[in-house]
Amino acid sequence: MLKISNLHAAIESENKPILKGVNLEIGAGEIHAIMGPNGSGKSTLSYVLSGRDGYEVTDGSVDFSGEDLMEMEPEERAAAGLFLAFQYPVEIPGVQTMTFLRTALNEIRKARSEKEIDAVGFLKLVREKCKSLNISDEMMKRAVNVGFSGGEKKRNETLQMAVLEPKLAVLDETDSGLDIDALRVVADGVNALRSPNRSMLVITHYQRLLDYIVPDKVHVMANGRIVKSGGKELALELEEHGYAQYEAA
Repeated sequence: MLKISNLHAAIESENKPILKGVNLEIGAGEIHAIMGPNGSGKSTLSYVLSGRDGYEVTDGSVDFSGEDLMEMEPEERAAAGLFLAFQYPVEIPGVQTMTFLRTALNEIRKARSEKEIDAVGFLKLVREKCKSLNISDEMMKRAVNVGFSGGEKKRNETLQMAVLEPKLAVLDETDSGLDIDALRVVADGVNALRSPNRSMLVITHYQRLLDYIVPDKVHVMANGRIVKSGGKELALELEEHGYAQYEAA
């Protein structure tokens, strides 16, 4: 599904290297978690994968389902099946969530030469997704993320993922700012979307998220590289001992 080889990247405006040789492989249907201290490059990796402006890839490659991801525009990456859930979802005043979701879905369908979904068909689809994720229809009538609580914003991101059905979902610190109840709700939504055809990359600081979204593999990121990989027990080790040994190494 995803193969990252010796990936180096920098912030363009600062000419500052952030990623310094990332290697990572995620198979179809797998969930991988990346943990690490602030400044280790975790969010930068998610931005580079999604094609966010302001970052320059200076070396390495990313193969996504047999395609060179680095040669694709952000909208082409989305059409190919890549989805990024933001750490801090943005508000879009004046744009109803229902309209936003239908437009996004139809743009992806057009890029894949698929028939667009009409208003009636989309309403049926989104209601089914809301029901499966225990999300109120009222959220669909509100402007995107405007006035939403932190938990509502993250649930809205989960709904977007459910509607767009990506091949690979990158969750950038989706647990940030959530209390334990909101965390459980979001995790339940993510788990409901697990599929043999959908992979996920979960980026987090804390082991607690992995109590609810159990990964196939855990990776430690420090100083712009993945320095250790293991199972769920590695996350528990990090919770107990912290990142100091990896930052020093």
